[in-house]
Amino acid sequence: MKLSAEGVDGLERTALFGELSLDGRVRPCPGALAVAEAAARTGLATIALAPERAREAALVGGVAVAAVGDLRSAVRVLEGGAADALPSGDTRAAAPRTGEVGALELGEVRGQRHAVRAAVIAAAGAHNLLMSGPPGTGKTMLAQRIPSILPPLSASEAVEVTRIRSLLGERTERLASTRPFRAPHHTITAAGMVGGARRGSVGEVVLAHNGVLFLDELSEFARPTLEALRQPLEDGRVAIVRTARSAVYPSRFMLVAATNPCPCGQGGGRERCGCSDSELARYRRRLSGPLLDRIDLHVDFANEHPHPNGEGRALSSARARELVRLARERQALRLREQSTRVNAALDARGLRLHARLDAAGELMLQTACERGLLSARGAHRVLRVARTIADLRGAQNVSARDVGPALALRQTGAPMDAGRAA
Repeated sequence: MKLSAEGVDGLERTALFGELSLDGRVRPCPGALAVAEAAARTGLATIALAPERAREAALVGGVAVAAVGDLRSAVRVLEGGAADALPSGDTRAAAPRTGEVGALELGEVRGQRHAVRAAVIAAAGAHNLLMSGPPGTGKTMLAQRIPSILPPLSASEAVEVTRIRSLLGERTERLASTRPFRAPHHTITAAGMVGGARRGSVGEVVLAHNGVLFLDELSEFARPTLEALRQPLEDGRVAIVRTARSAVYPSRFMLVAATNPCPCGQGGGRERCGCSDSELARYRRRLSGPLLDRIDLHVDFANEHPHPNGEGRALSSARARELVRLARERQALRLREQSTRVNAALDARGLRLHARLDAAGELMLQTACERGLLSARGAHRVLRVARTIADLRGAQNVSARDVGPALALRQTGAPMDAGRAA
């Protein structure tokens, strides 16, 4: 089939995406959203692809979408003719479904006020959070309710989440409306966590982009799997290199992890713990120092007995979400000239500009470093958390009253009364 002169000109302005079968039909391929975005960035006027993926590509602005069911239709479009009929449908964001994790209510949590407040701080600044405590103290319950207090996806974040789903081959006809919440089992492999087990596969860290990655029973995960998290946690992206190919995917997620204090789970109360010193030492070695250093907030849970009439309930999801929203808005306004919009991703230059301490706060941080309680990375993470605590209370500057709670949350075994912190 020969193109006319008009068709050759049209080919220079059009992206063609799909698999051409032997009978001339255009078969759909995953990743239409990403290809449409690339076409728009490079200035192409049109993307022609299979009708099954046309609605997905239409989610991207700045490029016309032409549905072509076969080779004749593609030639017709290139020569300026009409495309096949675009499947009708609603391209608005999907509404949250009943029963999703994000619909769980934070107010159902009883007691553990310091942990609830730490979760609010983590959500406000997109910080990583580690919860430690005996079984049955509410670690998993709290983690599952964190999505309910996170702000909604922005337009650009919704496109990013939808793009990842498109790469998996899912039929994506509406923009994502809820933040991802991924909770892989502790038997997952390193390849399953970061991706690359087969061509085009992505791991849990990518699927959790712009959302939450929850690792329950953190100490039960294989050491190589946990160590594979270090680059995504630090860089917000994961590079997968295999023979003759490589790929880079975004992985800016909020890590929420839960673990028991010891093998028997009762390490929070020594009179009930039956673990030997050697067992405790082996258990603690499962989590490396470099990995723990990348977790901003460490909070301990204790056995509590909630009041049977419901007294001592935590903040409601609506109230906590409003606090988080206001804190995020302050961050976005302050960081409008930066490449990030949350405190957790501030680099050293950003911290110098936006997290300058008063004299008392500077002394507290310096003393902690001199005593060997903080690494250089740890000091930066304390500053980021302190900046978030200041944002939660609406303060322009970071002071000692923000640094103190941030330091306490870096040290396991020292739960913080976060209700006073923010």
